Amino acid sequence: MTEPTTRDTTAVAAAPEDPSAPLLPAAPGDPGAAAPAAAAPASGGPGAGKPPAARGGSGTGVGGDGRPAADSIWRRPFRGLTLGIISVVSLIAFEASAVNTAMPIAAQALDGIPLYAYAFSGYFTASLFAMALSGEWCDRKGPLIPLFSGIAAFGTGLVISGSAQDMWTFVGGRAVQGTGGGLVIVALYVVVGRAYPERLRPAVMASFSAAWVLPVIVGPLVAGTVTEGLGWRWVFLAIPVLVLLPLAVMLPALRKLPDGGGRTAVMNRRRILLALAVAVGAGLLQYAGQDLTAVALLPAAAGAALLVPAVLRLLPRGTFRSARGLPSVILLRGVAAGSFLGAETFVPLMLVTERGLSATLAGLSLTAGGLTWAAGSYVQSRERLEPYRERLIQLGMVLMAAAIAGPALALLDGLPSWAPWTVVAVSWAVGGFGMGLTISSASVLLLRLSPPEDAGSNSASLQVSDALGNITLVGLSGILFVAAGGGSVAAGAHAAVSAGAPASRPAAFTAVYLTMAAVALVGAWIAGRLRPSARAEG
Repeated sequence: MTEPTTRDTTAVAAAPEDPSAPLLPAAPGDPGAAAPAAAAPASGGPGAGKPPAARGGSGTGVGGDGRPAADSIWRRPFRGLTLGIISVVSLIAFEASAVNTAMPIAAQALDGIPLYAYAFSGYFTASLFAMALSGEWCDRKGPLIPLFSGIAAFGTGLVISGSAQDMWTFVGGRAVQGTGGGLVIVALYVVVGRAYPERLRPAVMASFSAAWVLPVIVGPLVAGTVTEGLGWRWVFLAIPVLVLLPLAVMLPALRKLPDGGGRTAVMNRRRILLALAVAVGAGLLQYAGQDLTAVALLPAAAGAALLVPAVLRLLPRGTFRSARGLPSVILLRGVAAGSFLGAETFVPLMLVTERGLSATLAGLSLTAGGLTWAAGSYVQSRERLEPYRERLIQLGMVLMAAAIAGPALALLDGLPSWAPWTVVAVSWAVGGFGMGLTISSASVLLLRLSPPEDAGSNSASLQVSDALGNITLVGLSGILFVAAGGGSVAAGAHAAVSAGAPASRPAAFTAVYLTMAAVALVGAWIAGRLRPSARAEG
């Protein structure tokens, strides 16, 4: 449950293009937010701000051949395309869960614990740029080339990481994966917009969400078994082969997609360059943070010079001072997603290196969080709770803060052997419920506070905030971990194996958990500023 932690589709709304921001669709996965997303295939894609006819969605089926429209996404002519799309999403979801399980073993094997956070933030950084590129590419050429290019890049990244002999190569493979993932997710939304009539799109979006459930449950178990039985490399190397079947299933339907019309003559280079500046700037700042020497000041300054101006252009005015209303909603999204992921990244590593659990058990400790996330999303959707939406978000952030701090208790001495896993599993069940309340409710508030003509650009800002929160706070977690001595966990672990004694760096993990919990509490404060001021409402 790592890569696409933005499991919300509500914020993908059609609106006139806003040149100030690349419109980034959310990754699928939030059952409580599926239906509203169906109104648009992908922000910034060919369908953004255009009527159904201009999007090429004829409402008559794949290819718009005039045949009677099917009443289900599982009937012809949609069956093959639906199966292929769900299979691709399920494989991406499985990979996300599997990587979280195998990563501690991979990092130890490559002596790369100091770069552990890079393996996650590198994915998000590359995907942020790729989503902006894919939106423009889809506008220019249609979704097929970006889709297949993204799948090829995703598989190539898996092969690079699976065959890596050092941690930097591994991180590079993860960045290639992120590039592929960003291209694919935008292209899939565009495919949905072109292939399915509008009345069937809510069902497609719901299937996106459902495609995450089984991988979240079985992913850690399968990945842990493969890691312990065959080795961590096969968790990465086996997935590219599995992609071939869904591609073969949906290829005939993809070839029949309507052209869509209305393609742009040239790409909007400004959007792409802004996203590239954010990605490169964030990467330089993360590199400088891992070094912590005077030499690192140069890349830190260069990263800030690239990142800050670009971010200020991508997000609404008042976001970083938490101005009441919409700016606070957008800021909260990044704080919520980033703090949860920043802590979650280091949970399996802690259980493996500090408590001696297997990779399988460490990964399974996070499974309940995926299920309760769906439950929280369902609870917030209840109509009778609508007047209390801001309070639901505050409650969600408080639950998240408590859950994020929970794994620190698993590091206490004298606990029985069953206690660390139980503490983490219960904590993540509570935190997942809080995330379900918060993420979905924030998307509902965003649409409520957005005039129709601004829905697209505000949705884009929400996704940019989400991506930036992940990149920034996962990077901060990595810096804290190394600064508190966590970089020596790898060497200590190998020494402990030979000496028969456990290696322990609990302070490094505690620093991560408590800091991210504090960030979540800041989010609870921000949640008190989601309602616009009386002057603004007037």
